[in-house]
Amino acid sequence: MKIPRNDQELSSCEKWNSIKEVTVGHFVHPQGICESHSVGNGTKVWAFAHVLPGAIIGQDCNICDHVFIENDVVLGDRVTVKSGVQLWDGLRVGSDVFIGPNATFTNDFFPKSRQRPSCFARTTLEEGCSIGANATILPGISIGRNAMVGAGSVVTRSVPPNAIVHGNPARIRGDSRLGKATRVKAPAKGDNLPTDASNVRRRLAQGHKAP
Repeated sequence: MKIPRNDQELSSCEKWNSIKEVTVGHFVHPQGICESHSVGNGTKVWAFAHVLPGAIIGQDCNICDHVFIENDVVLGDRVTVKSGVQLWDGLRVGSDVFIGPNATFTNDFFPKSRQRPSCFARTTLEEGCSIGANATILPGISIGRNAMVGAGSVVTRSVPPNAIVHGNPARIRGDSRLGKATRVKAPAKGDNLPTDASNVRRRLAQGHKAP
């Protein structure tokens, strides 16, 4: 069998398999930068990604091209971070979380140039949740277990477990356990109902749906 002399003679599938075979610990693309020593086995850091020294990343994560991960960031296992995402100080990400391309996180309620707060807001993505492409997550909130944030949403308050949210500002539109985007009926005019977790669970249990 002919032995390929360079990358051009390898198919993309063969390249991927060769990476899997030779990787011990974690893999960093030659054009990626990983300064952290706390990266789990099987994790891959791809081209033009930059991981700072204090970051903690679990096993079997996929850090795609052009991702930046700051120092005070913790990722669980099997997390996917798609291209164009920056993970800033104060972010905690559970296992099996998906972060779509160009999703934006923030950590300072009143940002000023060259004026750092004493501590940054803590934002939490709980296990199994998904953040859609180009969604914006404001500081200090949590996205519940298995919740889904729609593409382009602006999330201004915490999202309860299993909720589907989208829009600007993001509102509860359904339950991820149903496997489809069945929407929760919006409150009638004048109801002024809060969209906290207990109210959302009550409305879902009552079977409220869009007409």
